[in-house]
Amino acid sequence: MFTVENLAVRLGDKNILQNVHFTIDTPGQLVGILGANGSGKTTLLRAVAGLLPHTGCCLMDGVPLESLSTRCLAQTVSYIPQQSGISVSMSAREVVLMGCNPRLGVLQSPPAAMCAAAEEALRTVGLADKAEQDYLTLSGGERQLCILARTFVEDAPLQLLDEPDSALDLANRSHMAALLGEFVHASGKTALICLHDPMLMLDWCDTLIVLQNGQVGAMLYPRTDPVEALQSALAAVYGPL
Repeated sequence: MFTVENLAVRLGDKNILQNVHFTIDTPGQLVGILGANGSGKTTLLRAVAGLLPHTGCCLMDGVPLESLSTRCLAQTVSYIPQQSGISVSMSAREVVLMGCNPRLGVLQSPPAAMCAAAEEALRTVGLADKAEQDYLTLSGGERQLCILARTFVEDAPLQLLDEPDSALDLANRSHMAALLGEFVHASGKTALICLHDPMLMLDWCDTLIVLQNGQVGAMLYPRTDPVEALQSALAAVYGPL
């Protein structure tokens, strides 16, 4: 179970988020965060990841994330920002294996099982033939898929992904969402994802959290909610649909 309780973020003199509260009580859920530009989607993910000061708390199975050490937090939460921040030369395989770092000791090399998992993740996203290629020479879309493969080898029960489709073409966006949905459902993890395309959200997410004015304006369930309810909630954000 993942719960956000009364989370608030203030940056400078502006309240970005206030009294944000929601619970995801079913394992294996892909949860989409929707909202207009500036609604606080990225801020929410960064606060949950412990990267922004905030009030309120975020609980994973009843344990406040704010109480965890840096190492325990890294083992519990995986955060994928809009930009990877990788600026040094390393192979695509090495980038994927970075996902194992929170579970390794100092100077410990990844064991065979982790290496095999990295190879399988690269194959899953279609980059098996790029394993030895320098990550910095990959296309923008290939880099995004490589980071997605890194997500697959991490063992964190909570996955946070901020626009992982930003550099992908239309076909690969759908493919990425399908892969992520299959991974989350099979592994029993909880994933919160921000995307700009509400159609991808409706196709692949189990739950949608709509942010409005720094708060949760609605929680939607695309597989069971009436179409009229979905249209009304989304029109409040994006205008007439």
